[in-house]
Amino acid sequence: MGKLNSSEDGMLVTQYRSGDTLAFQKLVKRWHKRFCEKAFWITKDADASKDIAQDSWSTIMDKIGTLNDPGSFQTWALRIVFTKTMDWLRSNQKNRNKLESYYKNYEGVEDESNDNEALKRTLLLAIKSLSIEQQVVIRLFYVEDYSLKEMSGLLETSVGTIKSRLFHAREKLKEQLKEQL
Repeated sequence: MGKLNSSEDGMLVTQYRSGDTLAFQKLVKRWHKRFCEKAFWITKDADASKDIAQDSWSTIMDKIGTLNDPGSFQTWALRIVFTKTMDWLRSNQKNRNKLESYYKNYEGVEDESNDNEALKRTLLLAIKSLSIEQQVVIRLFYVEDYSLKEMSGLLETSVGTIKSRLFHAREKLKEQLKEQL
């Protein structure tokens, strides 16, 4: 997955706490794009993703003094981004329902000349029908290559709950794909 160096993050956090404002700017430079990408993956809204990342930086700046282990900045900060993203989703549930309706209307539209594209579209629609929590674990596990333990820390959920969500997401996808294929 190409994770960034946590010891460098820890050093930058320590420097910022000591009054070096350039250290915080370096943290922003290292992480802002990733924060936007994480928020975008869930929201599918570029503008909202940027707003969420910016709001996350405000929270990080306010609470960085409470971070016990500066080396765990990545997990701590990504948890803040995830929480802010979920808050945004809850407040914009109405728009999300419209978006889901839009995607469901495209179920019948298939290009018969390209079976691979049709299969991708079917799989994406099946994934979009999962709960947000299940979509997140599918993405983190299969796309971003997080381990169950890393996901547990990031999502502040037990490993057992992560396993359960992953299992139920797989089962639901199998069921839906059997019906559609």
